[in-house]
Amino acid sequence: MSGHRRRVGILGGTFDPPHIGHVAVASSVRSALRLDEVLFVVANDPWQKSPTMRLCSPADRLAMVEAAVADIPGLRASAIEIDRGGPSYMVDTLREIAAQQPDTELFLIVGADAAAGIGTWERHGELPALATLVIVDRPGAGTELSSPLGQWNLVHVEGPGLEVSSTRLRSQLEQGITSSDLLPPAVVEYIDIHGLYEVNHV
Repeated sequence: MSGHRRRVGILGGTFDPPHIGHVAVASSVRSALRLDEVLFVVANDPWQKSPTMRLCSPADRLAMVEAAVADIPGLRASAIEIDRGGPSYMVDTLREIAAQQPDTELFLIVGADAAAGIGTWERHGELPALATLVIVDRPGAGTELSSPLGQWNLVHVEGPGLEVSSTRLRSQLEQGITSSDLLPPAVVEYIDIHGLYEVNHV
């Protein structure tokens, strides 16, 4: 069959909150690899984090991502893991998207730190058959590979060089500091309206 095979990036995460670094990475990768779109896949239960972190609800995190990407062509929020429920395993997500869109080539987008930990992911041995791995490197960083990545079809993209931490942003928001330069305006507005990250002092 002739015609264009769609190329879709998958950027999974907790997005608590989604910040300008997430948006910049997705835009950089989309441009570099000429992807048709990048899906921000919002984790329902990020099982490697949820036991130790107090998270906003999946619905709030999805709404913040929707607000963050609403006006950006080619970036889209995905509720696939929230709709599925339970712990969020990327292997299940990639299989589901592949089944829904069989003519689509999938690109799993991760930062260098996440790539180093990919061997701890659920059923990680099944992942290379499902997607090309896109590692977003810090500008000027080398492209060292750790052992679990040998079987992947691998692409490196230099990131936008924005060092933004959701953890640090959460901490600032809990202290009443709004980092409006690091958060898309629509996300700041959503946080304010819904009173997210406020610490209830007893």
